[in-house]
Amino acid sequence: GKEERMVIKSYRDLVVWQKSMELVTTVYTITKEFPKEELYALTSQIRRSAVSVPGNIA
Repeated sequence: GKEERMVIKSYRDLVVWQKSMELVTTVYTITKEFPKEELYALTSQIRRSAVSVPGNIA
């Protein structure tokens, strides 16, 4: 078959970056429901980990 090639002009064009941004949104949505006493421990750690993925790609 014919292959379509996409020109990547920016990291924002990368599917992996786009998916990682979806992950960040999902993580923030889920962690909103975590207990308040976890806000500065587990919640913060999970959120920082999620945000680091697109940050490291960029």
